[in-house]
Amino acid sequence: MASGAKETTESGYALRELLPRDWERWYGTLLRAFGGAEESEQERALWRELSEYERFLGVWDGDAVVGTAGAFSFRMTVPGGAPVPAAGVTAVGVAATHRRRGVLTAMMRRQLDDVRRRGEPLAVLTASEPAIYGRFGYGAASFQLAAEIDTARVTLSVPDGTDDVRLRYAEPAEVLGACEAVYARLVPARPGMLARHRPGWERLGLLDPESEREGASALQCVLAERDGEVVGFARFRVKLGWGAAGHDGTVTLQELYGLDPAAQAALWRFLYDIDLTSTLVVRGRPVDEAWQYQVSDIRRCLLRLRDQYYVRLVDVGAALAARTYRAPVDVVLEVSDAFCPWNEGRWRLSGDAKGASCERTRDAADLALSVRELGAVYLGGVPMAALAAAGRVRELRDGALAEASLAFGSEAAPWLPHGF
Repeated sequence: MASGAKETTESGYALRELLPRDWERWYGTLLRAFGGAEESEQERALWRELSEYERFLGVWDGDAVVGTAGAFSFRMTVPGGAPVPAAGVTAVGVAATHRRRGVLTAMMRRQLDDVRRRGEPLAVLTASEPAIYGRFGYGAASFQLAAEIDTARVTLSVPDGTDDVRLRYAEPAEVLGACEAVYARLVPARPGMLARHRPGWERLGLLDPESEREGASALQCVLAERDGEVVGFARFRVKLGWGAAGHDGTVTLQELYGLDPAAQAALWRFLYDIDLTSTLVVRGRPVDEAWQYQVSDIRRCLLRLRDQYYVRLVDVGAALAARTYRAPVDVVLEVSDAFCPWNEGRWRLSGDAKGASCERTRDAADLALSVRELGAVYLGGVPMAALAAAGRVRELRDGALAEASLAFGSEAAPWLPHGF
């Protein structure tokens, strides 16, 4: 269907692209679908600025908006470092009065057709309810780490060179450009990271509504520098507290990036050592981050693992050819994809650390799986062998599973650095 066209859902509702004049009503429906909590004007204004109206959809029952969905145009790093076009699916909600009427399915259908028309081989999202998106072909492809570290009892060892890094406080808004330059240099190094080419995304990390601080300070920023060059930064808040035994303040980390191990360690050590605090709370960190192996007592860090990225291959051939593979691989995949049937059939994947090709074939299949499993393993964070053990991948040729599982792995764990 052509861009801008209006269509009718099976229940008779109108489905069309969002118009700027309808944004407030559309956004109000979205907020209500997520419990009705109001957002700050600062946050609301930023999301409106970032909205790509030609990629945002609304479902209308008369004058009422009853369904919302959107997509941002990203380039996502895949194993091998290539930036691949990806639709960042966002703002998906259905009014509670219009459940089970095909509203969500209609939006997902229109959206994936549009992603394919645009030539984007991937769609990605974060799921408020993971059970929803599997039926549309999205697989859980990465995980994130949270921790609550007892810094009064847990010490941190640091690598050589850490003492060569100079730290200084800075106003977050005044050093935004320097921080964004650090972020941009790190994007090619880890699968899942998003290149922020469109203006506005860099300000996401500056959102600091007082209503969401829960008694903590305004956002603070510390720069890490070496020889006059900014090599890292951390943004965080501090909430002081006092108990019978004295201070028990909390540091809550919002973002931390370092260009090398010494810069990262200097920032982590700083967060451990902030006066009058005894707890460091971190959320949404990479699962392979080095600080876990620098602490003296991992149990007192109270680690928690949670799903993060969900990946959907919209064009199987283009997506699999866009990344590289950790070991040589030559397998025929029998792919099932009921929601995007153009992906159905057999694909021969041949590749290594230098590049890959993926073409249709009539050769006998070596592995059978759905597009959901391909999405799960795509960024290298989920072993294909584990999905086979769960009954979600079938080996049809002896040895094919071990070969593919090794090849699809990634040296760095995939990670989504921020929401969208």
